[in-house]
Amino acid sequence: MGEIIDQGPALVRHLVESQFPAWAGLVIERGPGGGTDNHLYRLGEDKVVRLPRQARAAEVVSKEHRWLPRLAPHLPLEIPEPLGVGVPDPAFPYPWSVYRWLDGDNLLDCPSADLADTAHRLGQFVRALQSIDPTGGPTSVRARPVTPNDDTGVCATIDKLATAGLLDPTPALEVWKTALETPAWTGPPVWIHSDLYTGNLLGQHGRLSAVIDFGMLGVGDPACDLLPAWSLLTTSTREAFRAQVGVDDDTWNRGRGWALSAGLGAVAVYGDTNPTLAIPGRHAIAQTIEDWQTKNTT
Repeated sequence: MGEIIDQGPALVRHLVESQFPAWAGLVIERGPGGGTDNHLYRLGEDKVVRLPRQARAAEVVSKEHRWLPRLAPHLPLEIPEPLGVGVPDPAFPYPWSVYRWLDGDNLLDCPSADLADTAHRLGQFVRALQSIDPTGGPTSVRARPVTPNDDTGVCATIDKLATAGLLDPTPALEVWKTALETPAWTGPPVWIHSDLYTGNLLGQHGRLSAVIDFGMLGVGDPACDLLPAWSLLTTSTREAFRAQVGVDDDTWNRGRGWALSAGLGAVAVYGDTNPTLAIPGRHAIAQTIEDWQTKNTT
């Protein structure tokens, strides 16, 4: 089945009334943009309904409802709190979910966010997540974020963007080459969010307050969750994040390569169709190159 088109509050009212009658009288209205995976609806003052757009998004509903309550008590930032799992209905083909509403704006919409404070808080969050016992955790789809299998695609994207005048290919290729030449993670897998892109970080009054969208949650290489060091932070704040997480040089190099790859993908996919989503991608490209040059030309 293709992507489910947003069918409006009437569908949500039907699903809630038939499956969660205790919430039937609550006001339903469209929520903020749900990104590429879900349609969001506010349910009353303190709940949000997530309707998967497609099958791959529906597959994570049970995973989030199983694991998020177990992880939350160990984390220093708020994360989504599952309140109910809806089942498929003749009017809607996928499992769906209800969560506690989290106040805040995603950091894409907070240009004045305190990045020094964010670096500290986010570093603590990543370290805390990686410290939780991973026994029984599912393998993340990004368990190994940098692999030789990606080389052809990454190099082709660098060439494409360079031809369009959007980057200097020489240092970009060096960043990627360094990541590929770095030894793979050989330690035990750790919990990783796997998608710490700027749009999945919420802030209040300029300060990071919550992390959302755990659809790619699982265990794997800790380098995956270093993404915001380059997609969000800057030279003056990046080392504070690294100090909080506590990573070795190899993990840092793999994380930088992954951030470049993710940034390239964001610009290539969203550069023309959704420029807002491409902004962190451009930032990641520029920051990974600057970081590599600083460490290799001094």
